[in-house]
Amino acid sequence: MDPATLRALDFGAGNGMVAEVLDEFGIGTIVGVDLLEEARDAALRDRPGLYDSYFQLDLTDLSGADRSALRHQRFNALSCVAALGFGDVPPVAFAEALNFVADDGWIAFNVRDRFFEETDPTGFGGFLRRLFSEGVLEERARVRYAHRVSVDGEPLHYLAVIACKRSAVPMELAETA
Repeated sequence: MDPATLRALDFGAGNGMVAEVLDEFGIGTIVGVDLLEEARDAALRDRPGLYDSYFQLDLTDLSGADRSALRHQRFNALSCVAALGFGDVPPVAFAEALNFVADDGWIAFNVRDRFFEETDPTGFGGFLRRLFSEGVLEERARVRYAHRVSVDGEPLHYLAVIACKRSAVPMELAETA
């Protein structure tokens, strides 16, 4: 696939670190979305020119104009790094982000490994498992890695996941998570 043909939604874009990598790979269009105004301001200040657009908004409370503006982007890829699973991004927001990506689009995200375990108390892992078991996402690759080391010296493991989106996310999957 030619990276220049990808129209990526950088969900939970923060200060734009992921956009730098997407740009290095030659991604054609990069659009950031983050809840925090400070994140948008930092990205635009510290990494000017990386984003074609950057939206500061809450995907759980979209206006008609925001929904239309995001649909107009015709995303065929989504990245989400260091934002999922800790309560910062509710499943409904992630589902909304996924639904802005066309079917057969590429999804790349990372998440703490324990969120994929059956005993995950947050509910986010159950939501992710349902996305795969219901065929909404088709996993293409999964890599476990030490994301960082905790203050007590223990490695904190994450999973990097690449998937292909096969269909829209039924919102009831997210609402029951």
